[in-house]
Amino acid sequence: MATRLKDTDVVVIGLGAAGGVAVWPIAHAGIDVVGLEAGTWLTRRDFAPDEIRNNVRDWPMAVQKANHEVPTHRVNASAPTTRGTIHPMMNAVGGTTLHYWAQSWRLNPWDFKVVSETKRRYGGSRIPKDSTVEDWPFGLEELEPYYDKVEYEVGISGKAGNINGTIDRRGNIFEGPRKREYPMPPLRSTEFLEKMAAAARSLGWHAFPGPAAINSRPYQSRSACMYHGFCNRGGCHVDAKNATHVTTIPRAQKTGHLTVVTRAHVRTIEVDDRGRVSGVNYVTDGVEYFQPAKVVLLASYTYENSRLLLLSKSKAFPHGLSNNHGQVGRHYFSHAQGAGVTALFPWNVNNWYGLPAQGFAVDNWADDNFDHSTVDFIGGGNLWVYSDRRPIAAANMNTFGRAPNWGSAWKAFIMENADRTNSAYLQKTTLPYEGNYLDLDPVVKDPLGDPVCRITADYGDNERKIATFVQNKMEDWYKTAGAIQVQRGALGTMGPTTHAYGGTRMGDNPETNVVDRWGFSHEAPNLGVLGASVMGTSGARNPTLTAQALAWRTGEHLAKNFNAIANKRS
Repeated sequence: MATRLKDTDVVVIGLGAAGGVAVWPIAHAGIDVVGLEAGTWLTRRDFAPDEIRNNVRDWPMAVQKANHEVPTHRVNASAPTTRGTIHPMMNAVGGTTLHYWAQSWRLNPWDFKVVSETKRRYGGSRIPKDSTVEDWPFGLEELEPYYDKVEYEVGISGKAGNINGTIDRRGNIFEGPRKREYPMPPLRSTEFLEKMAAAARSLGWHAFPGPAAINSRPYQSRSACMYHGFCNRGGCHVDAKNATHVTTIPRAQKTGHLTVVTRAHVRTIEVDDRGRVSGVNYVTDGVEYFQPAKVVLLASYTYENSRLLLLSKSKAFPHGLSNNHGQVGRHYFSHAQGAGVTALFPWNVNNWYGLPAQGFAVDNWADDNFDHSTVDFIGGGNLWVYSDRRPIAAANMNTFGRAPNWGSAWKAFIMENADRTNSAYLQKTTLPYEGNYLDLDPVVKDPLGDPVCRITADYGDNERKIATFVQNKMEDWYKTAGAIQVQRGALGTMGPTTHAYGGTRMGDNPETNVVDRWGFSHEAPNLGVLGASVMGTSGARNPTLTAQALAWRTGEHLAKNFNAIANKRS
């Protein structure tokens, strides 16, 4: 029998990138919030600059709850299922914002209107026939104020390229209009990055410094980045990475209206006899609790958002909460992982240490920034070069077929070339397809006996063609900068990733979407969903900043309309 706890106004499940932002506008409005987090509090003392600890042993991700519920994956319904051992996300107050790269991109205007803009410019036949892609229910102009709020409240460094329609070539000339400059200038450049920028200019391309949730100078009483080079799989030991555990969450706590409950393993969301959510069941150390609430916000990442809804069956929702239209788990997609390019240069590039968010981007080939009339795909990719190298990773470098993978010849090659390579990070458009979805695995279960999430998904021809096209462009860029050899990576699979989208898509039509334009369920009106699971397109961008802007928008909407949402009939 679960212990019933004291009622609260709002429960937020998950205090990561999205949930950790949403609690701030809600608590600031004087509404009581209980935040349930499966992990614990971590501080700068937990984040040693240690490559073995962070990148080899994968601490603290290797010891977390999520690794007992890693999703399974198959490319289609007839294929065998596989499962990894390490979940890409982490459990902690602040979630994956503690250990992610911290690139903080806005989506471009085209990303909100993929269907209508593609039809307008090229005709409807250019949209892949089996894609379920829809336009967002609103455009960039409606989300821009929330991008701005997050950039200033969390702290983003970068250089604007379009302030109210005025283009500044020092920033991204392809971005949509923004209200004002970033709160901090970009992270510092390097000699190699400047060489790459010059090479891009010689090709007629536009290179610019990327945005990062990392302090380029002291901000909000926290240190500037030290560029020590160990935060690409670990937290920041000087709190220069602007994760939600050092930004919006403590601010919400100071209002007196946010209570953080750690080590809370949420199993189901309950509904009352009217089909409205009534609270959350969770387990801590084998003890069951029920946290009643007037409103529940689900922010447990894309895979867990769908899994928890599908696990939460009731008389009102026999196929899972908010799933009477069969849309939970549908329209899933993830970025085309892999398909990168690595280059070998005849001179040292001085890439030791630094961080992956410190770099230059080229957006000429992203989204619909170029004429697609002569290519047979829609969308594109963001080209990104950065400064990030550590000793163990360097010792495992690609030998480009110029040396064996062991022995004295290998050692000699490594000693001479350890600082002569660079690997590009290429984010590419991915679309949702009818055959790609999330459901519950019929065999694999977590330690509590609940099925894990199952991913059924593979890339379409559109994504494969983008990958080849973008790799061609990146190869041109490297060779123009002086690379003597390049090697391409394979595309990879759509298994568990930090760039997962869909499953609880947002849209005005309840027949094809789970939540409405404000992020609240079409079927259970006092249930909100936060994170990239509500996004219908990815653009050539990681989802974090957009997920946070959407979370702030949902939280602010709830704060302004709390009584109406809390009492709305289903």
